[in-house]
Amino acid sequence: MKQIADDLWETEPEYPAPGLQTHAYLYAHPAGNVLFYNTSHDDELSAFADHGGVHRQYLSHRDEVGASLAVIRTRFNSQLCGHQRELEDIQKYCPVDVVLAQRELHPREIEILPTPGHTPGSTCFWVRSPTGDRYLFTGDTLYFDEGGQGRNGFLPSMSDREALIESLHFLRTLSPDLVISSAFGAGGGYRRFEDALSWQGCVDEALAPLQDGAVD
Repeated sequence: MKQIADDLWETEPEYPAPGLQTHAYLYAHPAGNVLFYNTSHDDELSAFADHGGVHRQYLSHRDEVGASLAVIRTRFNSQLCGHQRELEDIQKYCPVDVVLAQRELHPREIEILPTPGHTPGSTCFWVRSPTGDRYLFTGDTLYFDEGGQGRNGFLPSMSDREALIESLHFLRTLSPDLVISSAFGAGGGYRRFEDALSWQGCVDEALAPLQDGAVD
């Protein structure tokens, strides 16, 4: 794993499709560590154990499911959290312990932000770290290309354009210090923002093709 903040680690990349990378992120917290997204790298589980294990795992959407969910849950006796509109896909691999359905605050200052559009149950996570940083985990609702520009997660085969536009407009109202996506181009899956204005510009980059009708 690679440390990217005082209490945040990034797993080794996986390559589910050409030009596409994914990571999981371990958020180390005194009340119990949290894993965002998913990894199938067995060696990363040993790294999780070295850092105190995993208390909860949060999935942002169905693309993160796989056999490793059950492996992680069994090894660490962790709780798996996923949106109710993604349950059919998630439960093919592992039971869901905590069903997400609405905006609410969970322990460790983790706020659940339903952001449908990429998939019906796409969910983002707003985390207020004890270090003072504000982390925004965007799943595939917004990701970064190889140049670090914001891109939307619209896929014609499964996405809802209007719902995604609304979700991105909502994310634009936040002011994160560090934004961490699930999938991304070769440039990297996270980006730090100095102020709200720079974040708003990034979201506008992602919104433009949707609003201009450049994606179908």
